Amino acid sequence: MRNKNSMAPDMPTGPTIPWSDQAWKIRQRNFPMEIELVLPERTGTVSVTGRECSMNCAHCGGHYLRGMKTLDQILSRPPGEDTGNYLSYLVSGGYTKEGKIPLGKYWSELRRLKKYGRLNFHTGLVSREEAEALKPLADTVSFDFVGDDELIQKVYGADFRAEDFLRSYEYLLDTLGPKRVIPHVILGLNEGKIGTEMGTVGLLKEVGLESLVLLIFNPTRGTRFAGCSPPDLDSVGALLAEIRIALPSTPLTLGCMRPGGRYREAVDILAVHCGINKIVTPTPSLEAHARRRGLGVIWKRECCVL
Repeated sequence: MRNKNSMAPDMPTGPTIPWSDQAWKIRQRNFPMEIELVLPERTGTVSVTGRECSMNCAHCGGHYLRGMKTLDQILSRPPGEDTGNYLSYLVSGGYTKEGKIPLGKYWSELRRLKKYGRLNFHTGLVSREEAEALKPLADTVSFDFVGDDELIQKVYGADFRAEDFLRSYEYLLDTLGPKRVIPHVILGLNEGKIGTEMGTVGLLKEVGLESLVLLIFNPTRGTRFAGCSPPDLDSVGALLAEIRIALPSTPLTLGCMRPGGRYREAVDILAVHCGINKIVTPTPSLEAHARRRGLGVIWKRECCVL
């Protein structure tokens, strides 16, 4: 498996930065002068395993399962009577030791859930048969992609490798088609350090992708990486620009997983300058900044991949 590192040069700090100029010009050439800002309040989140996760990944530790509903909580009400007034659902859950979310145990319940709205599946690794089973259910699949064996071992502590991510991704592409399979890459997943991300992006480019969601490592209390720092902003900005240059016509989204507070405010502005097309849960001041940059703003209310 290829592992091409990308070292970002030292960059000046601030929202107007020379290394974003080329990325911004590429955005102007390839996309309308519009940006989507997403508040996914109309998409509910469902964990098929409740709070249980056998993997206990270093960056998550099951933390993000705690705010999700169970299938029973949703299906106990008839369609249209869900108190969240949701139009769609993100279906996720805890990983097994094999790196899978055990969706196969719940096909019957998931077919019922399909009546409640559109479904975006967070799958983990899949077999070809599992990808085929998803075809009638999944409006989209959000696929976390890690392209470095050492990083996989460090984060997941598992026996699978980058080639397993690649194989699962190809199964999903072959079965659902590239428009319905959206890879996700976490920037700074290696304890907040930037390193192998461009190798992963390069691999996805070789295999094929219609769009890409970029997340940023967020140190989370109670996890093995809780004491780490998020990647420094200059390195993140340089990487966002490099990804835009490498994927000039691919829609790029800055997803919901990223640090909050002043960090988020700064990185959201960097994302605008680096030509990102869509930003999820933006800081309140971002709309005004995007308009000053000459962008029309389109608001969306469901999960960014739907």
